[in-house]
Parts: sequence; structure tokens; C-alpha cells
Amino acid sequence: MFKKFKEILIGKPLKSSADDSHLLNKMQALAMLSSDALSSVAYGPEQIILVLMTIGATAIWYSIPIAAVILLLLFALIMSYTQVIHAYPSGGGAYLVSTENLGTIPGLISGGSLLVDYMLTVAVSTASGADAITSAIPELYNYNLEIAIVLALILMFMNLRGLRESASFLMIPVYTFIISTFILLGVGIFRILSGSLPYQAPAHIGTSIAGVSLILILKAFSTGSSSLTGVEAISNAVPFFKRPKEHNAALTLVMMGSILAFFFAGVVFFAYWMGIVPQNNVTVIAQMAKGLLGSGPLGQLMFFIFQFSTALILAVAANTGYSAFPVLAFNMAKNKYMPHMFTARGDRLSYSNGIISLAAGAIVLLLIFKGETERLIPLYAIGVFTPFTLAQVGMVIHWKKRLGKQFIWHSIPNILGALISFAVVMILLIFRTAEIWPFFIVLPVLIFAFIRVHHHYVNVAEQLRLREGHAEHKFDGNTVIVLVGNVTNVDLGAINYARSIGEYVIALHVSTKENTRKEQEIESEFEAAFPDLHLTVIRTNYRDIIAPAVRYISLASKNAKKRNYTTTVIIPNFIPSKPWENMFHNQTGLRLRVALNSHEDIILASYNYHLKK
Repeated sequence: MFKKFKEILIGKPLKSSADDSHLLNKMQALAMLSSDALSSVAYGPEQIILVLMTIGATAIWYSIPIAAVILLLLFALIMSYTQVIHAYPSGGGAYLVSTENLGTIPGLISGGSLLVDYMLTVAVSTASGADAITSAIPELYNYNLEIAIVLALILMFMNLRGLRESASFLMIPVYTFIISTFILLGVGIFRILSGSLPYQAPAHIGTSIAGVSLILILKAFSTGSSSLTGVEAISNAVPFFKRPKEHNAALTLVMMGSILAFFFAGVVFFAYWMGIVPQNNVTVIAQMAKGLLGSGPLGQLMFFIFQFSTALILAVAANTGYSAFPVLAFNMAKNKYMPHMFTARGDRLSYSNGIISLAAGAIVLLLIFKGETERLIPLYAIGVFTPFTLAQVGMVIHWKKRLGKQFIWHSIPNILGALISFAVVMILLIFRTAEIWPFFIVLPVLIFAFIRVHHHYVNVAEQLRLREGHAEHKFDGNTVIVLVGNVTNVDLGAINYARSIGEYVIALHVSTKENTRKEQEIESEFEAAFPDLHLTVIRTNYRDIIAPAVRYISLASKNAKKRNYTTTVIIPNFIPSKPWENMFHNQTGLRLRVALNSHEDIILASYNYHLKK
């Protein structure tokens, strides 16, 4: 039943295959991996304007030079991550760059920051998508949080279905948004050139505005830089591409960067030109679209399509996190810093444990921050610019190792990216500490957890490794203890099996004080069934039978060890014909197994008797 339900949700299992049939071409990858970065134009420019509006509408002209610096940083990041793709084609992006060139701790800082950032990506994107949906349908406004959680779960199940299916689905909202935004900006350019779009900026560029300070400019810049989150995702997901992987990934990254630059510059410019200021319940980009497209029937239709596509891409922008988080977790698990379960592929060849963990983390963040986008964005920015900075510095060292004194020319984009990214980090640290402080609690905890996980795997490997000259220990016999409840077919089969594998068999029954009469019946039935075997009965004044059984077994194991015997405990079970019928029976056998698992030198075995009806 569960298997059928699972197949309905995520599809039938795919065969493991060496071909590229389940991998992505450039168009599919652009849809799957760029939705986060491209969707940020719907809120990044607005965040810049919101900060500047604390002085007044006349300060909006500062958004133009701020946007120019952000575009310069975008150029440096695209160039740098293109280099990362070719240098580290196995994926992992900033984590692998930092680990190889800067050391373990910087690598773990990058990896931990990005893992948290991808959770924030899902939380921010689904919250923004919910905002866009409730803007179109105001009646749903009180259900923003619930809508965001549902969106996160829908994307989780979609990604569990596999790369190609999720990419095919995403192509519709992503390319609808790309085409409609190109049309919108094209209309705006045409109207300016034709003179039909009047200049309504509150102040000319270069006008001196009282109250504008360097601190304000830096805050606006750091907030607007959130538009660059998601740029690194393609470098993390190189293994998802069809061959030649590095070439296709690099080309997709350049395509995404070019589209993002045009969209971001266009939205900032037209918001300034049209004198748009933020309003309650109406986004800056929505005001811009309405002003550019006009109020006629065609304009209204185009406006509706644009708004619908914006809502869609905001809703699915979380998919960038679902694509990049599992590959990053895989690389960290491969290096033994995360549990090995993150290296396992699911039925649809996706890293399903990573996908599910990401969804769970994002939902927790949504619940903590009540789905409020503006509270998540500062954390979002520090989470991505920390690994940005480390990755750029790491690439400078990479080129120095590889090219020696000639490294400087290859490192120019990396140096530029490192300087600007570090500036963003410092701005956030100095001016927005009150908003980003949880990051400095979560990250050290994560790094500590990574180190403990690695320590565990190193210890396990050391203890399991075969050593030369290690003599094989031979035992003289086997003591087998069979747990007996009532004397049934289950016990009959278990004891007969015990006799076939053991030199010494103990039948053990634990009796509680209120079951004295029942104890006598069991002893009589056992003697009749096994006249040549003694039933050992332990009596307890309490209701719990697990603790007395474990104490006896532990003592018997010590005595067996003195005779150089192994100790095997057989736990008889009957298996109902229908799995759901298990809930009608207590799980004494399971609880006993859990209690004995921690005891050394005891071999646990189950004897299963299958019921037919």
C-alpha cells in the first residue's frame, strides 16, 4: 500500500544507468537552477528603494549608482564561478574551493553557510510566492504562512520525482517570466525613445540630498545585493548537466548572469525614471509594469500575464535550493562531514535525503519567522556572501598554486569579487547585527556538528580496518537464549532452530507478579512440548519485563564468555498477513532488541513465523 502511494507521489523507480537520459540540457538547467537569482529582481530593487525612502523619495536616485556597483559584483561573480566550474567539475562550488585552498575550517564555514542559505532560499522564495499569490487574491492574505509551507512541500515532491520531470515543469513559469519581463522592459525602452513615457523622477542624478549618509548607502547596497543570491547554484550542480558538463554549466551560468543583469538594471532604472515609491500591498515591480503597459485592454492583459509569471517564478524560485543543497550535502558527506545517508540516491536517482532535509529546515524557518520575507532577507544575504568571499579568496590561491607569478591576470575577477563580497559582509556585521545574530549561533553549532561527524567516521574506519597479523578468534561453542512468551508455534520453531545452531540452549520466560496462574500454565505446556529442556523463569514485581530479561541475558553472556562461547539471543516474532495489523500487537520483541543492541558480545537474531490469514 505504501509502495503504491509512494509511486503515485514520486513515480516508479528508475534503473541506475550510466547514460545521460536523466540529466539536464542547458535550457532545462537554466529553468531549474536560475529561478532563485532571476526572481530576486521582484524584491531586490525594492529593498534598495525601501532603505533610501527613510530619507525621502528624492533619495531614490542613489539606487542607480548602487545598482551599478551590484552589477559590477555580479560580473565578477559570474567570471569567478565560471572558473570554479572548470576547476571543480564535481560540484560543491564554494565548499570545495575553500576546503582545497584555504583549509578545513574555511571549507566548513562555506559549506555550513550555504546549507543554511539554501534553507533560507526556500523559505524566502516560498514566502515571497505566497505574498504574490495573496496580492492577487486578497482573501487569502491571512493564510500566507500556510501557502508558503504548501509551496515548499509541492517543490519537495516535485524534486523527488527526478531532475528531468522537475525541470520540465519549471520551464513553464521560468520562461514565461523571462519572456514577459523582456517584453515589459522592451516596451519601456520603446516608450522612452518615442517620448511617450514622461520623466517623473523626484530628483535628478547627482542632486545633493540632505540626510543621506555613507551608512545609509551601505545599508541599501547590502540589502540590494540579496539579488545575487543563487548565482553560485550552478557551480554546485555541475554533475546534473549533460556532457560536456563543464562547458554546458559555464554557458548556462553566463546566460543566467546576462539575463539577471539586464532585468536588474532595467527594474532599477524604470523605477527611478517613473518616480515609483513603495506602497502597501503593491510591489514596486507591479507599479512599474502597470505604468509601462497602460490601462487599455491589451495592457491589462499583459499586466495580468506579467504579474502571474512573477508570482509563479517567486513560488518556484525555491527550486534552486532543492537543486544545489543535495549536491553540496553529497560532497560534504563524501568527505565524512555529514551523515552518509546524504550520498544515497533515491528511487528517481535524486539525492532524496537532501531534498527532504532541506524542506524540513525551510519549513522550520518559515514557522520561526512567520513567513515574513523582510525578516529573512538579511540572514539570506550573510549566508551567501560569507561563502562568496571565501570562494573568491580560494580561487586567487588556486591560480597562484597553478600559475605561479602569472596568477594575477586570471585572479582579477576573483580579487574584485572578494573585495566587494567582503565589503558586504562587513556592512552586514557592522550595521545589521541585530538582524543577523542567529547566523552566528547556528553556524558554529553546524561546524561543531560537522567535526563530530567526521571524528565519528574516522574512529569507525580505524576500528573496522583489518590489520596484518591479526589472528582470527575461534569459539568453542554457542549459548543460545530463546525468549518464550506463551508456548506457541512461534516458540516451537524458534527453539528447534536454537538447537540446530547451539551447544547449550536456554529457554527464558519473564513472569510478572499478577500472572502467577498464567506462569504455571506456561510451565506445564512447555514441559509437555519440550520434556528434555528446562524452562528458566524470572519473576518480577514490576510490569516491565524488558529490564529483568536484559539483566539475565547479560549475566549469561559473561558466563558464556568465560567458557569461550558466543551468546545468541533469538527473539520469536509472528508476522501478520497484512502489515497494518501490526498495530494490534505490542512490540515487545522490538523493544527487547533495542535494549540489547548496546550490549557487547551478544548476537541478536529474529525467528519470524508468518501468519497466513
